[in-house]
Amino acid sequence: MTQTELLHELEPVVAVELDRHEKMAKEWFPHEYIPWSEGRDFDGIYGGEAWQESDSKIPEAARVSLIVNLLTEDNLPSYHHEIATTFGRDGAWGTWVHRWTAEEDRHGTAIRDYLTVTRAVDPVALERARMHHMEQGFATEYGTMLQQLAYVSFQELATRIAHRNTGRASGDEGCERLLARIAADENLHMLFYRNLLKAAFELDPGQTMRAVTDVVTTFQMPGQGMEGFTRKALIIANEGIYDLRLHLDDVLMPVLRQWSVFDKTGLGPEGEAARDELAAFLDRTEATAARFVERREERRARAAARLG
Repeated sequence: MTQTELLHELEPVVAVELDRHEKMAKEWFPHEYIPWSEGRDFDGIYGGEAWQESDSKIPEAARVSLIVNLLTEDNLPSYHHEIATTFGRDGAWGTWVHRWTAEEDRHGTAIRDYLTVTRAVDPVALERARMHHMEQGFATEYGTMLQQLAYVSFQELATRIAHRNTGRASGDEGCERLLARIAADENLHMLFYRNLLKAAFELDPGQTMRAVTDVVTTFQMPGQGMEGFTRKALIIANEGIYDLRLHLDDVLMPVLRQWSVFDKTGLGPEGEAARDELAAFLDRTEATAARFVERREERRARAAARLG
Protein backbone atom coordinates (compact mmCIF):
# COMPACT_ATOMS: atom_id res chain seq x y z
CA MET A 1 0.00 0.00 0.00
CA THR A 2 1.13 3.56 -0.61
CA GLN A 3 1.48 5.98 2.29
CA THR A 4 -1.60 7.88 1.04
CA GLU A 5 -3.64 4.67 0.92
CA LEU A 6 -2.53 3.78 4.44
CA LEU A 7 -3.41 7.28 5.63
CA HIS A 8 -6.96 6.88 4.33
CA GLU A 9 -7.32 3.32 5.61
CA LEU A 10 -6.27 4.40 9.08
CA GLU A 11 -8.71 7.32 9.31
CA PRO A 12 -11.54 5.24 10.89
CA VAL A 13 -9.04 4.05 13.50
CA VAL A 14 -8.04 7.66 14.12
CA ALA A 15 -11.69 8.53 14.74
CA VAL A 16 -12.05 5.69 17.27
CA GLU A 17 -8.81 6.57 19.04
CA LEU A 18 -9.72 10.26 19.11
CA ASP A 19 -13.03 9.45 20.76
CA ARG A 20 -11.25 7.26 23.33
CA HIS A 21 -8.69 9.98 23.96
CA GLU A 22 -11.31 12.67 24.55
CA LYS A 23 -13.11 10.44 27.06
CA MET A 24 -9.91 9.61 28.96
CA ALA A 25 -8.24 13.04 28.91
CA LYS A 26 -8.75 15.13 32.04
CA GLU A 27 -9.17 18.88 31.81
CA TRP A 28 -6.53 20.74 33.80
CA PHE A 29 -5.30 24.29 34.12
CA PRO A 30 -1.61 25.25 34.18
CA HIS A 31 -2.14 28.19 36.54
CA GLU A 32 -3.35 25.85 39.28
CA TYR A 33 0.06 24.14 39.41
CA ILE A 34 2.09 27.31 39.91
CA PRO A 35 2.94 28.62 43.43
CA TRP A 36 2.35 32.25 42.48
CA SER A 37 2.80 33.45 46.07
CA GLU A 38 6.51 32.52 45.84
CA GLY A 39 7.09 34.95 42.98
CA ARG A 40 8.98 38.20 43.27
CA ASP A 41 10.30 40.79 40.83
CA PHE A 42 13.50 40.25 38.88
CA ASP A 43 15.93 43.03 38.09
CA GLY A 44 15.09 45.21 35.13
CA ILE A 45 11.90 47.19 34.61
CA TYR A 46 10.55 46.55 38.12
CA GLY A 47 13.87 46.92 39.91
CA GLY A 48 13.80 43.54 41.63
CA GLU A 49 16.58 41.10 42.39
CA ALA A 50 18.68 39.42 39.71
CA TRP A 51 18.61 35.62 39.67
CA GLN A 52 21.42 33.84 41.48
CA GLU A 53 22.07 30.12 41.73
CA SER A 54 21.29 30.05 45.43
CA ASP A 55 17.68 30.98 44.56
CA SER A 56 17.08 27.50 43.16
CA LYS A 57 15.94 24.63 45.36
CA ILE A 58 16.38 22.13 42.50
CA PRO A 59 19.54 19.95 42.22
CA GLU A 60 21.73 20.59 39.18
CA ALA A 61 20.84 17.42 37.24
CA ALA A 62 17.12 18.04 37.66
CA ARG A 63 17.59 21.68 36.60
CA VAL A 64 19.40 20.56 33.46
CA SER A 65 16.65 18.05 32.71
CA LEU A 66 13.94 20.67 33.27
CA ILE A 67 15.64 23.00 30.82
CA VAL A 68 16.01 20.24 28.21
CA ASN A 69 12.38 19.21 28.66
CA LEU A 70 11.14 22.78 28.38
CA LEU A 71 13.25 23.68 25.34
CA THR A 72 12.00 20.50 23.68
CA GLU A 73 8.40 21.54 24.35
CA ASP A 74 9.17 25.03 23.02
CA ASN A 75 9.66 23.75 19.47
CA LEU A 76 5.94 22.98 19.22
CA PRO A 77 5.39 25.16 16.12
CA SER A 78 7.83 22.99 14.18
CA TYR A 79 6.27 19.78 15.49
CA HIS A 80 2.80 20.98 14.53
CA HIS A 81 4.04 21.76 11.03
CA GLU A 82 5.53 18.29 10.67
CA ILE A 83 2.47 16.32 11.74
CA ALA A 84 0.00 18.62 9.98
CA THR A 85 1.97 18.20 6.76
CA THR A 86 2.14 14.42 7.16
CA PHE A 87 -1.31 13.62 8.56
CA GLY A 88 -3.30 16.50 7.08
CA ARG A 89 -5.71 19.04 8.54
CA ASP A 90 -8.99 17.45 7.46
CA GLY A 91 -11.27 14.85 9.00
CA ALA A 92 -10.31 12.87 12.08
CA TRP A 93 -6.60 13.27 11.35
CA GLY A 94 -6.90 17.06 11.35
CA THR A 95 -8.98 17.09 14.53
CA TRP A 96 -6.30 15.04 16.26
CA VAL A 97 -3.43 17.22 15.00
CA HIS A 98 -5.01 20.34 16.47
CA ARG A 99 -6.09 18.64 19.70
CA TRP A 100 -2.58 17.28 20.25
CA THR A 101 -1.05 20.69 19.61
CA ALA A 102 -3.39 22.40 22.07
CA GLU A 103 -2.60 19.87 24.79
CA GLU A 104 1.14 20.07 24.21
CA ASP A 105 1.07 23.87 24.36
CA ARG A 106 0.01 23.69 28.01
CA HIS A 107 3.17 21.83 28.91
CA GLY A 108 5.62 24.53 27.91
CA THR A 109 3.44 27.23 29.47
CA ALA A 110 3.21 25.44 32.81
CA ILE A 111 6.88 24.45 33.07
CA ARG A 112 8.10 27.94 32.16
CA ASP A 113 5.79 29.60 34.68
CA TYR A 114 6.88 27.18 37.40
CA LEU A 115 10.59 27.69 36.75
CA THR A 116 10.24 31.45 36.61
CA VAL A 117 8.06 31.89 39.70
CA THR A 118 10.15 29.55 41.86
CA ARG A 119 13.44 30.92 40.48
CA ALA A 120 14.52 27.36 39.73
CA VAL A 121 16.67 28.39 36.74
CA ASP A 122 18.31 31.52 35.36
CA PRO A 123 15.54 33.19 33.30
CA VAL A 124 17.99 35.14 31.14
CA ALA A 125 19.98 32.05 30.17
CA LEU A 126 16.72 30.15 29.63
CA GLU A 127 15.35 32.78 27.25
CA ARG A 128 18.58 32.92 25.28
CA ALA A 129 18.56 29.13 25.00
CA ARG A 130 14.93 29.22 23.85
CA MET A 131 15.71 31.72 21.11
CA HIS A 132 18.70 29.71 19.89
CA HIS A 133 16.83 26.40 19.93
CA MET A 134 13.69 27.64 18.21
CA GLU A 135 15.71 29.44 15.55
CA GLN A 136 17.10 26.01 14.59
CA GLY A 137 13.57 24.65 14.25
CA PHE A 138 12.84 20.95 13.92
CA ALA A 139 12.48 18.81 10.82
CA THR A 140 11.87 15.10 10.97
CA GLU A 141 14.42 12.82 9.36
CA TYR A 142 11.69 10.31 8.58
CA GLY A 143 10.12 10.54 5.16
CA THR A 144 7.09 8.28 5.48
CA MET A 145 3.90 8.43 7.49
CA LEU A 146 4.59 5.00 9.01
CA GLN A 147 8.05 6.05 10.16
CA GLN A 148 6.62 9.17 11.77
CA LEU A 149 3.92 7.15 13.54
CA ALA A 150 6.57 4.79 14.86
CA TYR A 151 8.75 7.68 16.00
CA VAL A 152 6.04 9.47 17.98
CA SER A 153 4.94 6.19 19.57
CA PHE A 154 8.38 5.84 21.16
CA GLN A 155 9.04 9.56 21.64
CA GLU A 156 5.83 10.26 23.59
CA LEU A 157 6.63 7.43 25.99
CA ALA A 158 10.22 8.61 26.33
CA THR A 159 8.96 12.10 27.15
CA ARG A 160 6.55 10.74 29.75
CA ILE A 161 9.37 8.92 31.51
CA ALA A 162 11.73 11.89 31.31
CA HIS A 163 9.12 14.18 32.88
CA ARG A 164 8.24 11.77 35.67
CA ASN A 165 11.85 11.04 36.57
CA THR A 166 12.77 14.72 36.43
CA GLY A 167 10.00 15.48 38.89
CA ARG A 168 11.26 12.84 41.29
CA ALA A 169 14.86 14.01 40.95
CA SER A 170 13.87 17.60 41.69
CA GLY A 171 13.10 16.85 45.33
CA ASP A 172 10.39 19.49 45.02
CA GLU A 173 6.80 18.45 45.68
CA GLY A 174 5.28 21.11 43.44
CA CYS A 175 7.61 20.33 40.56
CA GLU A 176 6.92 16.62 40.85
CA ARG A 177 3.17 17.24 40.92
CA LEU A 178 3.30 19.38 37.77
CA LEU A 179 5.50 16.98 35.81
CA ALA A 180 3.35 14.01 36.81
CA ARG A 181 0.35 15.86 35.38
CA ILE A 182 2.20 16.56 32.13
CA ALA A 183 3.42 12.96 31.97
CA ALA A 184 -0.20 11.78 32.11
CA ASP A 185 -0.91 13.75 28.93
CA GLU A 186 2.14 12.28 27.23
CA ASN A 187 1.00 8.78 28.11
CA LEU A 188 -2.36 9.32 26.42
CA HIS A 189 -0.58 10.66 23.34
CA MET A 190 1.62 7.56 23.28
CA LEU A 191 -1.44 5.29 23.46
CA PHE A 192 -3.02 7.09 20.51
CA TYR A 193 0.00 6.70 18.24
CA ARG A 194 0.86 3.21 19.46
CA ASN A 195 -2.64 1.96 18.69
CA LEU A 196 -2.54 3.52 15.23
CA LEU A 197 0.68 1.74 14.38
CA LYS A 198 -0.76 -1.50 15.70
CA ALA A 199 -3.57 -1.09 13.17
CA ALA A 200 -0.98 -0.34 10.46
CA PHE A 201 0.64 -3.71 11.18
CA GLU A 202 -2.65 -5.36 10.27
CA LEU A 203 -2.90 -3.41 7.00
CA ASP A 204 0.69 -3.80 5.79
CA PRO A 205 2.86 -5.81 8.21
CA GLY A 206 6.03 -5.89 6.12
CA GLN A 207 6.17 -2.18 5.40
CA THR A 208 5.26 -1.34 9.00
CA MET A 209 8.02 -3.58 10.35
CA ARG A 210 10.49 -1.83 8.09
CA ALA A 211 9.36 1.55 9.44
CA VAL A 212 9.67 0.41 13.07
CA THR A 213 13.20 -0.88 12.51
CA ASP A 214 14.22 2.31 10.72
CA VAL A 215 13.09 4.36 13.71
CA VAL A 216 14.39 2.16 16.53
CA THR A 217 17.86 1.95 15.01
CA THR A 218 18.17 5.72 14.47
CA PHE A 219 16.04 7.15 17.31
CA GLN A 220 17.02 10.50 18.79
CA MET A 221 14.98 12.78 21.04
CA PRO A 222 13.69 15.95 19.32
CA GLY A 223 15.87 18.10 21.59
CA GLN A 224 19.00 16.66 19.97
CA GLY A 225 19.68 19.92 18.14
CA MET A 226 19.75 22.20 21.18
CA GLU A 227 23.00 23.85 22.18
CA GLY A 228 25.12 21.70 24.50
CA PHE A 229 22.73 18.75 24.23
CA THR A 230 25.40 16.05 24.49
CA ARG A 231 26.72 17.42 27.78
CA LYS A 232 23.20 17.90 29.14
CA ALA A 233 22.18 14.39 28.10
CA LEU A 234 25.22 12.95 29.89
CA ILE A 235 24.33 14.78 33.11
CA ILE A 236 20.76 13.49 32.85
CA ALA A 237 21.94 9.94 32.15
CA ASN A 238 24.46 9.92 34.99
CA GLU A 239 21.71 10.93 37.38
CA GLY A 240 19.51 8.07 36.09
CA ILE A 241 16.76 10.43 34.92
CA TYR A 242 16.92 9.12 31.36
CA ASP A 243 19.59 6.80 30.03
CA LEU A 244 20.03 3.98 27.54
CA ARG A 245 18.94 1.38 30.11
CA LEU A 246 15.63 3.18 30.61
CA HIS A 247 15.27 3.78 26.88
CA LEU A 248 15.59 0.07 26.17
CA ASP A 249 13.66 -1.36 29.12
CA ASP A 250 10.92 1.25 29.59
CA VAL A 251 10.43 2.65 26.09
CA LEU A 252 11.49 0.35 23.27
CA MET A 253 10.65 -3.07 24.67
CA PRO A 254 7.17 -2.31 26.12
CA VAL A 255 6.00 -0.81 22.83
CA LEU A 256 7.56 -3.55 20.71
CA ARG A 257 5.90 -6.18 22.94
CA GLN A 258 2.56 -4.42 22.58
CA TRP A 259 2.91 -4.68 18.81
CA SER A 260 4.04 -8.34 19.12
CA VAL A 261 6.76 -7.63 16.59
CA PHE A 262 8.56 -10.92 17.17
CA ASP A 263 5.39 -12.96 16.72
CA LYS A 264 4.16 -11.32 13.51
CA THR A 265 3.45 -13.48 10.49
CA GLY A 266 3.01 -12.51 6.85
CA LEU A 267 5.86 -10.02 6.90
CA GLY A 268 7.32 -11.02 3.55
CA PRO A 269 11.04 -10.93 2.77
CA GLU A 270 11.43 -7.20 3.46
CA GLY A 271 9.63 -7.41 6.79
CA GLU A 272 11.54 -10.50 7.90
CA ALA A 273 14.85 -8.82 7.06
CA ALA A 274 13.77 -5.74 9.01
CA ARG A 275 12.85 -7.84 12.03
CA ASP A 276 16.22 -9.61 11.97
CA GLU A 277 17.93 -6.23 11.81
CA LEU A 278 15.83 -5.03 14.75
CA ALA A 279 16.68 -8.07 16.88
CA ALA A 280 20.40 -7.64 16.23
CA PHE A 281 20.20 -3.96 17.14
CA LEU A 282 18.38 -4.69 20.40
CA ASP A 283 21.05 -7.25 21.34
CA ARG A 284 23.80 -4.67 20.78
CA THR A 285 21.86 -2.04 22.71
CA GLU A 286 21.41 -4.42 25.65
CA ALA A 287 25.16 -4.92 25.86
CA THR A 288 25.84 -1.16 25.62
CA ALA A 289 23.23 -0.33 28.25
CA ALA A 290 24.64 -2.93 30.64
CA ARG A 291 28.15 -1.50 30.25
CA PHE A 292 26.91 2.05 30.88
CA VAL A 293 25.13 1.07 34.09
CA GLU A 294 28.14 -0.91 35.30
CA ARG A 295 30.51 2.00 34.72
CA ARG A 296 28.10 4.46 36.32
CA GLU A 297 27.94 2.32 39.46
CA GLU A 298 31.73 2.13 39.53
CA ARG A 299 31.95 5.94 39.32
CA ARG A 300 29.40 6.32 42.11
CA ALA A 301 31.29 3.84 44.29
CA ARG A 302 34.58 5.72 43.78
CA ALA A 303 32.87 9.03 44.58
CA ALA A 304 31.33 7.57 47.75
CA ALA A 305 34.71 6.20 48.81
CA ARG A 306 36.34 9.60 48.42
CA LEU A 307 33.63 11.21 50.52
CA GLY A 308 33.69 8.49 53.16
